[in-house]
Parts: sequence; C-alpha cells; structure tokens
Amino acid sequence: MGEREIAAFLGHLAVERDVSSSTQNQALSALLFLYRHVLGQPVGYVAGVVRAKGRRRLPVVLSESEIRQVLAHLRGVPRLCATLLYGSGLRLTECLSLRVKDIDFHRAEIVVRGGKGGKDRRVPLPMILVPDLRKHLDRVREQFHRDLRAGLRGASLPGALGRQSPRADADWSWQWVFPAARPSVEAGTGTRRRNHLHDTALQRAFTTAVRAAGLAKRATCHSLRHSFATHLLEGGADIRTVQELLGHTDLRTTMIYTHVVHRGGLGVRSPADRLG
Repeated sequence: MGEREIAAFLGHLAVERDVSSSTQNQALSALLFLYRHVLGQPVGYVAGVVRAKGRRRLPVVLSESEIRQVLAHLRGVPRLCATLLYGSGLRLTECLSLRVKDIDFHRAEIVVRGGKGGKDRRVPLPMILVPDLRKHLDRVREQFHRDLRAGLRGASLPGALGRQSPRADADWSWQWVFPAARPSVEAGTGTRRRNHLHDTALQRAFTTAVRAAGLAKRATCHSLRHSFATHLLEGGADIRTVQELLGHTDLRTTMIYTHVVHRGGLGVRSPADRLG
C-alpha cells in the first residue's frame, strides 16, 4: 500500500467517520512517520485527499465566580500555576517553562520567552500572587542548592547556551520556577537534573478542581487564558492591547473573544427580556 491507499483512508476518515481536520492531520502524520521511520519507505506527496472540514468553536470561558470556585479547590503549585494562567494569560507550556529570571517583581511583569511562533512578550504579574510566589521561590531555591550538593545539575539551558557557558546551569536565575517533584536522567547525555513540572500534573489537578467545584462547563487549563482575554475586553481593554498580551500575530485570532463577552449573543439584548 502506498499514496493511493493512504489518500483513500484519509478520505474515509473525513467522509464516513466525520472526524475533525485536526484528527485527520494527526492520522496523516502518524502514517508518514510509520512509512518513513518504521517501514523505511518514505511516502511522497499524498494527492487526492478529501479534506475534513474545519470547525470553528467558541472558547470555553469561566466567569469570575467560577474561577474563584475552581481556585478554592486547588492548593500549592497547581493553584499558583492556575492563577498565573488566568492572571497573566499564559499558555500552559509558557507557565511551566518560566525561569526565575523571567519574573520581575519590581516591574510587576513576566517576560514570556520563545512563546508560540518563537516570540517574546511581556505580560502583567498578578500582584495578589506576589507573596505566595516569593515564598514558593524561596522553597525552590533551597531545593536547588540541595540538588547541587547531591551532585545534580541545574536546569537545562536553551539553544547553544549550554555549550557556550557549561556552568550556567548552576546559576539560580536560569532555574525553573516550577520544577518537577523528582529529578530525571536527561536523554542523550545521561545527566541527572530536575526538569520543569510536567503539564499532565497540572491538567489532572485542574480537572479534579473543576469537578469538585460542580461546574457544568468542559473547562481545561486553556480556558483560564480564554477567560483572561474575555474579562479584559469586558473591562474595557483595547483589543490591540489584548492581542499583544496574548502574543497573537493575527488580530482575527483575538477577535474570537468579542463573540463571548458578557453582553449576550453578538452583544445584543434578547427581545424576550422586554416582555416583563
């Protein structure tokens, strides 16, 4: 089987199984990986594929009351991370890969480095979080020094910095804000170090908190970022400012939040409300 059979299978997924475009793309990527790296028979361009239709879905947004309920069921690091996702509009990976030097308490801002598209940006640091975040970093610093004494290396460094400055990983400023609970062995080098917290740990904690809060919405960690943008617009923030804070390249991506601001469908009042 080759390109023709792959195209037929992908078309079957779109027409018969009615899968989303992302699911179809994932299936194609898996098949290309199978042929190239397992079977050793690289596949060329797959022509004649019936494309699955993309579906535009409105983001799930939590109200301020719902966010308070969810945060009330979180403790420790998951609560800190969730508050940052909502208070700073961070993506989950951006939050977990923060380094100590990226937190500026004096300017009350966070520098997000290498976000989606490789872009850096500045976002606000929630002042309500400062006392708990300072205490958290004190504990992380103590753990960091214990790790060094135990023979562990510091956090892995980005790009070629590890080769240019081999000892920079022992610098406190480069350490993860949210390190993992246990150290691990780095693939390829065999170096024992502590990576940042894995995203599944926070996702599980957040899902448990949503259920404990009794919310009927299918909220995920990313819903906190959606809520950040929506609540800023509801508060009168300029959409260009929101675009910059979210790190969106295209304003049309940010415009989706204008459809979920708390003003009713498309920003109009229901005529039924005039019957009373």
